Amino acid sequence: MILNTMKTAKFLAVIILSIFILGCGNSDPGPLAGTWQMSGLMPMTVQFRKGETETMGIIEKVSYKISGNDVLVTYEDGIMKGTTMRYTIADKDTVKTELGLLQRVK
Repeated sequence: MILNTMKTAKFLAVIILSIFILGCGNSDPGPLAGTWQMSGLMPMTVQFRKGETETMGIIEKVSYKISGNDVLVTYEDGIMKGTTMRYTIADKDTVKTELGLLQRVK
């Protein structure tokens, strides 16, 4: 009886910990990791790193959520705090955004 109660308690602890970790957001940019270049009206370079992005010298803390071909980047501080941007992976070197296309810098 005690053994079953301990197994149940361990199982519940694992479930609760898993839910907590999933709810915290992800700091890994997945397929966005690295440096990307946007050309056109507003040319810029964007770097996606673990837990942050850097654009035009501004580093902001972010979390990432991967959903199919989309990477949702939620800004946790700075001027865009609370804003989520969608980056759609077209192929390994091209990403579509609301602002235009990003090409991977090699």
